[in-house]
Amino acid sequence: MNKLRLLIVVFALLACRVAGSDRVVVGAERTDRYLPLIEGKRVGILTNHTGRIGRTHIVDSLYALGVDLKMVFAPEHGFRGDADAGEHVSDGRDARTGIPIVSVYGANKCPPAEYMKQLDVVLFDIQDVGLRYYTYLSSMHYMMQACADNDVRMIVLDRPNPNGFYVDGPVLDPKYRSFVGMHPIPVVHGMTLGELAGMINGEGWLDDAAVCSLTVIPCLNYTHRTRYVLPEKPSPNLPNMRAVYLYSSLCFFEGTPVSLGRGTDFPFQAYGHPDLKRTSFRFTPHSNAGAKNPPLKDRLCYGVDLRSVPSDEQVWREGVNLAYVIDCYRQLNLGEKFFTPMFEKLIGVDYVRRMIVEGADAGQIEARWREDVERFKQSRKPYLLYEE
Repeated sequence: MNKLRLLIVVFALLACRVAGSDRVVVGAERTDRYLPLIEGKRVGILTNHTGRIGRTHIVDSLYALGVDLKMVFAPEHGFRGDADAGEHVSDGRDARTGIPIVSVYGANKCPPAEYMKQLDVVLFDIQDVGLRYYTYLSSMHYMMQACADNDVRMIVLDRPNPNGFYVDGPVLDPKYRSFVGMHPIPVVHGMTLGELAGMINGEGWLDDAAVCSLTVIPCLNYTHRTRYVLPEKPSPNLPNMRAVYLYSSLCFFEGTPVSLGRGTDFPFQAYGHPDLKRTSFRFTPHSNAGAKNPPLKDRLCYGVDLRSVPSDEQVWREGVNLAYVIDCYRQLNLGEKFFTPMFEKLIGVDYVRRMIVEGADAGQIEARWREDVERFKQSRKPYLLYEE
């Protein structure tokens, strides 16, 4: 029995042991399900620092097993997860394994055919956070397109959605389609990337109605009621679960002049601006490892600290909460200058800005998208892999 087959047997036995426990087993850990599918194949992998089998990075694990890894595709924040949001991600070689790294963030979001023709199969293993504008979903979409166009199989090693227990927010209007929103889904879609991959195929969302040859390795012991705690921070400015939960409400500040804490120790857990009313809470964004040039850099900001209040339970109940944005809009009194075009790309529709300007409160705006959310929840049902 060769080394790879021996390891398949060992991992299968380990998977059987944990399957009966309450611990969530992510797709990457279920090596007995996908190692046979890549044996003897030319393999590419789209992953980042969150792609781990236990404490070991999946690339290091597969490399040690002798899998023929031809290239690693690197998304936003880079293969090792240390690049800023929006920062250029370069091609290169992985220092640990020597495997070529191909950027899929920047000019070549859809990998060129010259790379895809070197592959038989692509693995996808990235931890998502369940928000439409989190760009790992878009990277998966483009990889599915490249696989479909070049007759390459794609295997999604699924991971839980830490915001998978609710669905909320406007459904994207196609006229605002961008890399931070490619699909007609709500801001909080309540699906894993494995489920969404099935929906992308099933709903014909790839160009020319192409269909990707897709296999999803599902998680064990996960349902959409699971409150899954991420073992790794998914990107530099989502450092903890508090930030992950508040992300659905605070990310809209990216389309305004207000800081949401980039350049501090608590990004996505506070917001502020020099011209907000003088409060006891204040902070000054500075250049740091996760935000080299943060908005309002080196300027004293006044605002609201959300690190502990409201409770996580209240944040979950409120879902997408526009009250924070509306509060700042009214205080700063900038009119339409408060918004940039990025606001529509993130929120996905035009009526939210209009209703804020007209004086609507958060509840009135949220009522506008409620029926769309219910329709989406029905349309996604055929693609769910886990109990609701």
